[in-house]
Formats: sequence, structure tokens, C-alpha cells
Amino acid sequence: MEPNLDDFEGELKELREIFNSGKTREASWRKSQLKGILSLLKEQEHDILKALHQDLGKHHVEAYRDEIGTVAKSANYALGNLKKWMSSKRAKLPLASFPSSAKLVPEPLGVVLIISSWNFPFGLSFEPIIGAIAAGNVVILKPSELAPQCSLALANTIHDYLDTTAIKVILGGRHVGEKLLQHRFDKIFFTGGASVGQFVMTAAARNLTPVTLELGGKCPAVVDFISSSWDRKIAIKIIIWGKFGVCAGQACIGIDYIITTKELASTLVELLKKYINKAFGYNPKVINSIAKIINKNHFSRLKELLDEPGVKSSIIYGGLPDDENLFMEPTILLDPPLDAAIMKEEIFGPLLPIITLGSIEDSVDFIKTRPKPLAIYGFTNNENLQKKMISETSSGSITFNDAIIHYAADTLPFGGVGGSGFGRYHGKYSFECFSHEKAVMVRGYLIDFGFRYPPWNNKKLQLLKSGLRYDYITLVLIKLGLKSKA
Repeated sequence: MEPNLDDFEGELKELREIFNSGKTREASWRKSQLKGILSLLKEQEHDILKALHQDLGKHHVEAYRDEIGTVAKSANYALGNLKKWMSSKRAKLPLASFPSSAKLVPEPLGVVLIISSWNFPFGLSFEPIIGAIAAGNVVILKPSELAPQCSLALANTIHDYLDTTAIKVILGGRHVGEKLLQHRFDKIFFTGGASVGQFVMTAAARNLTPVTLELGGKCPAVVDFISSSWDRKIAIKIIIWGKFGVCAGQACIGIDYIITTKELASTLVELLKKYINKAFGYNPKVINSIAKIINKNHFSRLKELLDEPGVKSSIIYGGLPDDENLFMEPTILLDPPLDAAIMKEEIFGPLLPIITLGSIEDSVDFIKTRPKPLAIYGFTNNENLQKKMISETSSGSITFNDAIIHYAADTLPFGGVGGSGFGRYHGKYSFECFSHEKAVMVRGYLIDFGFRYPPWNNKKLQLLKSGLRYDYITLVLIKLGLKSKA
């Protein structure tokens, strides 16, 4: 199901007309669309879960957690805070501008293009849509063709539940995306890989369109074991979930690799093996608790990562692929070559390298020498190490003794830095992502400080100096002739 792109100019014109009509600026419209998303998620839950299993092999519990429950939470949060977000805010002005007042008024940007990713096709579509709608924009969604059943379900359900004069879904492959990017938008929001992100930025630059890029990167987990066996058990369970339990590692904020010490490595490996078996069984494919790899190309890429010289010999657990079912079991590697592709590229799969260093403090320098990741995870109660990681590394976020969970926090901004992307969203940050905060200043005519007008003299110069230093007492005294201008 692909659109006739020859007619797209007309659809884009219709969207602009709807936006210019002021319809989407109304709070009632924004609320109705957010409520429509909630109804869609509730009433179409079965079809959504079915599509996610067809495309990604996701267990229905995992699928609900990541693609229905979190989205419903975000929509409810936006509904509960919309009035406050839409309200203008008073801004302070210097006394020199008296008698004036100022406020900041949020306004929608206009026509927004959202290009979402295949690994969380509903979550990564609706999260930015919620922000765009809450801010009062009209939206075009281009979901990924790599999850065809999910993309089709998105198109059908959005058509049935939301205002399709203002929110449209365009299906199709890469050439459709390229055609879309030839048009002018007021904002582009892209989730995906860095190479496509570069293409999006290049296209956006032609029209000076602002862009938010949600990319990825190699997110490290620094593991510095603590003495408590209970804390250690929880940490291991979180690490396993943060690597294998979220779309089989096909997640931009999933743990990409572990850094630990040579001293702790053997203990860590044995604990990982033990809890992988507890979580997924000795034959994970049978119990359907791990998603499949999205397609043959990505599956072949993962196998190539493992087949590289020096990498295969570092496999200490798992590593067996099932080509027919696109399933790869949880795999642990110990100290693969640092110049191998598996340690230079984002893995995006259930392969977990462990890198050992002499001391855990060396992990900071290790991270600093590599591109800035979307997230850093530290499993440690060492406050000095935590402070060192916070102050000396750069990443989109940093979380201690947990993983991924910050993505679900509406009060925290989510986004990358450097090569992991730029721009941020979630909660109010989503509203701000798709808004322009317009400065509005209103002046009265009661008083006029004439020192800003020519003809110039030294007294006006002194008044300007006092005003710009916010030295209002001197300014008034000079104005009244009670203080020399010298």
C-alpha cells in the first residue's frame, strides 16, 4: 500500500490549510486527538500485538509494555498537563524598559514530518505524535517499511481514530521517504540510524527546516560489583533485561557492551549465564521470550560481526544462529578485539561483548575515547566513581543501577548528544520540541527614557552605561540631576 506521490502536493496543501484555519490550535481539538490515541490503544490492542508479533516476534507482554502501556501513559500525562503547557509565561524585564510587560507564548510550528523506526513501530510513532498534537501541529507520519504489518496497522487505526485532515500516514519504502524530504516542512523528527539521519539533515538544510534526530550509539554498562548478594542479583537481572529483553537488543538505548575489571570478569560471566537461563530458559527460542531479528539483512550483519577474525574465538556463551526463523540466542563475548566491527558499530542485536580493564576507573577514559553514546549505565554504589562518570563523560543520559527505565519517565528529557543525536522529547519536552516559544512585549507611554535616542551627548552615554549595568539608582539620580554624569 503506497501512496500516489504525484498527489502529495495536494495533501500537503490541505494540511497547511487546516493548520492555517486555526483548528489545531484549539485546546478542544488537541484533547480530542489525545483521547483518540487512548481509545485506539485500548480498542485495537489485539491487532497491535498481532502486528508486533508478525513483524518482530515480540511476546505480547513485552509488546504491551513497550508499545501500548508506555504510549498510553504519555498520552494521559499530556492530557493532564496540556492546559499548563499551553499557557503563556510572564517574563521579567529590566527597569530601563519600563513601562513595559512581557510574556512567552508557545505556538505550534506548523506541518510536522515524523519518520519513525521499525524496532518500536508504535511507540516511536506515537511518542512524537503526542508531542506534535499537544503543541497544535498537523502531522505526516512515515513509518518504517521494515515492519510492514505494523505500518499498515498504524495507517488503518490512525485513519479510524484521529482527524485525518490533520494527521496523515504515508506508507512506502526509501524512495517515498526521499520524495517526502523534497518538500518543505516546519519540523522534521527522525528516529533511526546515523547514515539516514545525515541524509535527513542534508534534505532539511535546503529549506532551513529544524530537525530533531534520535539516533543511537554504543551504550556501555560499567559494572563494578558491590558486596551485597541481593544488590548483585538485581543488577544482573537488569543487565540481562537491558540487553536481551528489549526487542532482542534491537534498541537504541539498550546495553551495547559491558566494561568491568579483569578481577570481576569470571564472576560476572557465571552470573550472566545463570540468569540468562533463568530468564529465557536453556532453549530461548521455544519459550518465545526474545524477539526475532527484523529481517535477513540484519541477521546476516550480526552473523558477520561474529565471524570476523578474533571475534569468534571470544564467544564464551551462545552464538548459534537460526537462519530459518531469524533467531539468534543470547551471546556473550569476552574481550573481542577492540578494532573489530562489533566494538566499533552499534550492535543492535543479542550479542554482548565484555571488555575487561585493570581498574574500574579506567572505564571513564575508555568511554571518553569513543563517540558519545545515547546512554551510559553504571552499576556501582561507589559515589566517587559515579561523580567521575557524570563529570568526565558525555552522553544523552546516564543512569546508575538500572537501564532503559529513564525512557519511560515523562519528567526527564530523552535525546542524544553528538553522534547519538540532538533535540529532546517526552512529557513537556515533547511539547517544547514541536513548539516555538514566542516572545511578546507590550509597552506603555507613561514614561520615556530619552537617552536611547539621538542627538547624543555625554549625559546620555552615562545614562546608557548605568542602564545597561542595571545600575538603576545611578540612572535615576543622573536623570533627576542629583548626581554628576562624570
